Amino acid sequence: MEIKLAVPPEVLALHDTLRKAGFEAYLVGGCVRDLILGREPKDWDITTNAKPDEIQKLFEETFYENDFGTVGVVTQSENPRLKVIEITPYRIEGKYSNARHPDEVKFSDKLSEDLKRRDFTINAIAYDPAKGELVDEHGGKDDLAAKRVKTVGDPQERFEEDALRMLRAVRIAAELDFVLEAKTAEGIAAQAVQLAKISRERVRDELVRILESDRPMQALYVAQKLGILKYVIPELEEGIGCAQNQAHSFDVFEHLMRSLQHAADKKWPLDVRLAALLHDVGKPATRVWSDEKKDWTFYGHDVVSARMAKKILNDLRFPKETIEKVTTLVRLHMFFSDPDVITLSAVRRVISRVGKENITDLLNLRVCDRIGTGRPKAHPFRLRKYMSMVDEAMRDPVSVSMLKIDGAKIIEIGEKPGPRIGWILHALLEEVLDDPQKNTEEYLEKRTDELMVLPEAELKKLGEAGKDRREEEDEAAVQKLRDKHHVS
Repeated sequence: MEIKLAVPPEVLALHDTLRKAGFEAYLVGGCVRDLILGREPKDWDITTNAKPDEIQKLFEETFYENDFGTVGVVTQSENPRLKVIEITPYRIEGKYSNARHPDEVKFSDKLSEDLKRRDFTINAIAYDPAKGELVDEHGGKDDLAAKRVKTVGDPQERFEEDALRMLRAVRIAAELDFVLEAKTAEGIAAQAVQLAKISRERVRDELVRILESDRPMQALYVAQKLGILKYVIPELEEGIGCAQNQAHSFDVFEHLMRSLQHAADKKWPLDVRLAALLHDVGKPATRVWSDEKKDWTFYGHDVVSARMAKKILNDLRFPKETIEKVTTLVRLHMFFSDPDVITLSAVRRVISRVGKENITDLLNLRVCDRIGTGRPKAHPFRLRKYMSMVDEAMRDPVSVSMLKIDGAKIIEIGEKPGPRIGWILHALLEEVLDDPQKNTEEYLEKRTDELMVLPEAELKKLGEAGKDRREEEDEAAVQKLRDKHHVS
């Protein structure tokens, strides 16, 4: 029976060029799987009996920079998902001595040889759009219908070849809301230790796709149960069975999973999802029993969690910008937010510390944290009131760049270029955070004249004291909240 799948014209044009040149050509892999499921493919792959040099001769702009025969064909498409389409010869792979890459790749003339080397049955379906024909030699269509992820052939052999396939299986199941076939799951459990051989960059890429799926909590629970989470973020497992105080319904691990899942449910960005996953990762290391409160305490867990988050993200080779932002969100997630006590000045200081561009993410992290405790309301009255105070404070200056004076003006007034300019600016910011009405050119220029005559040691102390005071005020506010509400 002829099957018509919605293949874009750019892909059809490449397929047609190969066929007119006398070669076989099939769409293969994730794009065929997604087309059958009615999903939009993220990328497009064609397999053929043409060799790399033969493929390159047929197309105007190509590149071939790998050991696996894959030729990238550049199209004229405006769609970034169609800008480069990969065409790969049928392949036979040799042994995998490092659990990552085949030691040898040979090109084949048979489609069946190529399909049997693939990872999962649902990725081993080929499609010929010219004939409307599916080639399914490993039961991929049945597994799609049953919503299961199953390896092509023996699971342990597939995972011995490339250990990252274990994490990929979990990720695909989360993305598609599928289950792992029993023998495939058993194979993961048996080969879990092989994941230690995989580069952290490749592990990170799969983790990111898990976190950006709709069901990251499901995926990480499965990863933990099958023994591979310890090779991704081992620190998370320290929270299993780590009971919290009476404000929480779940242990630390489940709390983090539920916080993450709420971020996914809200479609919040990766930075918030990472922060939700790691915001309490330091709790097991800081847990102490309080005879006075008859409960567990976790003093300083925000600081410890931030340090651990930085280490974890560095280990996984995340970009510097991501590490800095997530670490800041984790460090500040316990910000004091009782609107009955807090002042607009204090709110401005929180905004100044996290950055105006990140305050919404910090508030959303607080919501994730709250939902993760098992409490029903994401936005109780007090948090809603605090959010309104943030909106009010956002109109006021919260950073040096928002002052009505800058370094150039200070030099014009008479200060020499050097570190004194920075100290003056931070001293001025402290005054403006307390009283935004002082953010005028007239006042700041007058105050700069007064600061310029101070000795270097005194000016430095004044400029840097603001940063230290903000830390102290934040810690004091957090402690006050803990004491008042008996929480940690």
